Amino acid sequence: MEKHGVKTTREHWDATHAVAPRMRLPSPLLVSTRDIQRLLRKHIKPCMRVLEIGCAPGKQLAYVSKVLGAKVSGIDYSTVGIGYTHKLFSALDIDGDVRCEDMFNSSFPSDSFDVVYSIGVVEHFEDPRHLIEIHTELLCQGGTALIAIPNYGGIYGRLQDHFNPENLSIHNLDMMQIDSFRSLAPRGDFSNIEVFSYGRFNPWLISWERKMPAIVAKILCMVGNFTALLQPFNITTISPMLVLKITR
Repeated sequence: MEKHGVKTTREHWDATHAVAPRMRLPSPLLVSTRDIQRLLRKHIKPCMRVLEIGCAPGKQLAYVSKVLGAKVSGIDYSTVGIGYTHKLFSALDIDGDVRCEDMFNSSFPSDSFDVVYSIGVVEHFEDPRHLIEIHTELLCQGGTALIAIPNYGGIYGRLQDHFNPENLSIHNLDMMQIDSFRSLAPRGDFSNIEVFSYGRFNPWLISWERKMPAIVAKILCMVGNFTALLQPFNITTISPMLVLKITR
């Protein structure tokens, strides 16, 4: 993994997954969760074969299985995170093929999935082009890759640079513009390649607690989250995600 210019470590992700998740589907009361589910619902239909790259701890993949009715697979190289994914799938009675592997040496065969997606993965690499290409190689003909990253290229980046610049250092900020992100798409015979801003205002992208009392930061996020749930449509300047969509 390190030879691909990764900006994080296995230990970082094991620490991220150190707290056991609740053994249930993700809450749609979080605007970040609702944004992701809204995106996936547009592209995933019952019985589709779906792979999530960087799936731990399995919450969104569980939603794809239980609510959207897809046949799910997942890959993640955090042993802690995959352990929780297996426990979650067992608790929810989900039959999924989840593997703890380096995504650059995956045992999943090419041309296997109708949808391959990742949420917040590729931006942790200095040069994510190979990983983006892997998304497309795993697609069957007519399949769709959805690659979503946090939009730290605008207002969220300026705020996070004030509150938690260390967090920004593990992200590839150079790719967080629409044209830059599009330029990373692999060359090939694809029927569609597009990049778009997506999602409602997301206060959880900012580490407010770094420079204000924790209770104040939590209240700020909760008020912002509630307001965002009422937001009727995407507003580009405050959309928290950029999405690269490639259809094979």
